[in-house]
Amino acid sequence: MKKVIVTTTINAPTKAIHKFESMPDWELVVIGDLKTPKDYKLKGGIYVTPEEQENYDKPLSDAIGWNCIQRRNFGLLWAHDLKADIVAIVDDDNIPLEGWGENLLLEKQAVEVNYYETDLPAFDSVGATNHKHLWHRGFPLQLIPKRDYSKKSKKQIAADVQADFWNGDPDIDAVCRMEHAPECTFDEKFFPISANKLSPFDSQNTFIKGKLLKDYFLFPHVGRMDDIWASYYVQAKNNCKVVFGKASVYQERNPHDLVKDMKQEYLGYENNLKIVQDLPGDADALLKYLPEKSVLAFNLYKKHFE
Repeated sequence: MKKVIVTTTINAPTKAIHKFESMPDWELVVIGDLKTPKDYKLKGGIYVTPEEQENYDKPLSDAIGWNCIQRRNFGLLWAHDLKADIVAIVDDDNIPLEGWGENLLLEKQAVEVNYYETDLPAFDSVGATNHKHLWHRGFPLQLIPKRDYSKKSKKQIAADVQADFWNGDPDIDAVCRMEHAPECTFDEKFFPISANKLSPFDSQNTFIKGKLLKDYFLFPHVGRMDDIWASYYVQAKNNCKVVFGKASVYQERNPHDLVKDMKQEYLGYENNLKIVQDLPGDADALLKYLPEKSVLAFNLYKKHFE
């Protein structure tokens, strides 16, 4: 089975990158940006320079733009060209813990999960853990006080996406981070988790089956909703099953301006509820929430799967 790790960076190789490049049975692909050090080198794996990206697909490069994490889409295309069966999308400040990438839930025919049923149009996985006061980035703010985890059962799920959690600084909205400034250790007993509704998942410690790459695209020009809207879209388009796994990284979060993050999340604050209401049954309804340049980039990306 071909397994590929994909990330972007503007830093010199980090502690996380050194660990990822030494993972047995995995191949690492790092996508560079204009701010990435010119002498960036890996001991193992593939580093894709800005020039190589432009040569690969200049129109797509132009449509995505530079100095943005959505350059990671070129890594997804590299993984597709490598015929990856499973792709891990990671951040370079998420340090893998012992056992990362081993015994994946995606590799099992079925896995027993804590299965939640909700009448809301979306499910928040973070609230189902020992940190119930927090919520996953991109979960509709209007639904936070309505979360209800009382309908819980054990169920066998064949996972298409495995979204692992993160100890340390978790992936939550900026307003949540400003209020709580959490340092988390997620109790393993709450995992794995799955649900009957769309659930936001990120692109910093997530494993996805290669067959879904054609519909998994990190939308540029929508701020910090790029991977969240990608998660909603791929779920709605493929009716795929998402399972949230126990924390398998420790996030030493790169410096962030939380007010800037909040501004970049505003499109989500405004539209996430409408999106999770619209998408079931019509995944392409997402396109009406996207700027024209983002739709263009998505269409250029999809051409690589024709």
